[in-house]
Amino acid sequence: MSESVPETYAFRVNAELLVPGQKLVLDELTLAPLTELRIEEDDFGTPALVIADLEDGGTVRIAYGSAVRVAAPAPEQNASEAVRSVPTDEETYAAVLAAAQAAHPDDRTVKELITRLRRGLNVKAGSNLQDVRDLAYTLYVDLGDARNALAVCGLITGLGFDGNYGRWNWIQGALSLAAHITHETGDLDASNAYAQAVRAGDHAESDPLKAKLSAELLQRQLNEPNLYDREVQRAAEASDEQAERDWRVLRLNTLLYLRAHGGSEAYSDAELQRRIRNELSAIRGLNLDL
Repeated sequence: MSESVPETYAFRVNAELLVPGQKLVLDELTLAPLTELRIEEDDFGTPALVIADLEDGGTVRIAYGSAVRVAAPAPEQNASEAVRSVPTDEETYAAVLAAAQAAHPDDRTVKELITRLRRGLNVKAGSNLQDVRDLAYTLYVDLGDARNALAVCGLITGLGFDGNYGRWNWIQGALSLAAHITHETGDLDASNAYAQAVRAGDHAESDPLKAKLSAELLQRQLNEPNLYDREVQRAAEASDEQAERDWRVLRLNTLLYLRAHGGSEAYSDAELQRRIRNELSAIRGLNLDL
């Protein structure tokens, strides 16, 4: 049955990625535990509706691909702040950007990215999606601001895979970072949901031959990832800290993706965790005026 909201916060997830056991946020005071989910297609065989059965016997019909809010326990520390760590439906795009800028008014990179993003978010433009991901990375990696970084990630983590891998790359990066941040706060429900969303494009190809080739490529990416070792070493030897940072961010992005995706044959979860922490420490140790 529906229940009142305890100490929780909401994160966004596409309707088709919901799983039984999660609690759908119906309004600010009501949570609805999910017991079963199924997908209905339209007359052309395209997924159209997600039918969610609730614990109290009710049913919710949600448009396929739309973002809904799911509750997760707030971290034990700073629970009141965690409530605001992911944007709710009432919080606007502008408010998320304003909060990030207010927290770091003198940071040049934050200013530049927010100036571009204030023109509006076109989810069909890869450059816009990249700016969102880059802002989240700047906030978390360079400035250690997990709360605002997670809020910025939330601007695009509810977007579904539409077949365009170029745009999906930036959404996937935000999902991977969100999975890491929530994992670090001990919010495993949210982390697992973000990690599940990372895999949305893995099996999207319907053509059997293309699907096989895509699966083989994905396996190579997971088991033989490019971690830019030569590029990082070359930049470090040349004392080019800006180039070193850029290559290390690419490496960090790959490590976060691997961990969110469930690891690989080459790297265990523990090894990925160690490498992620080392990379964060290395990037934050560079003397850059960002």
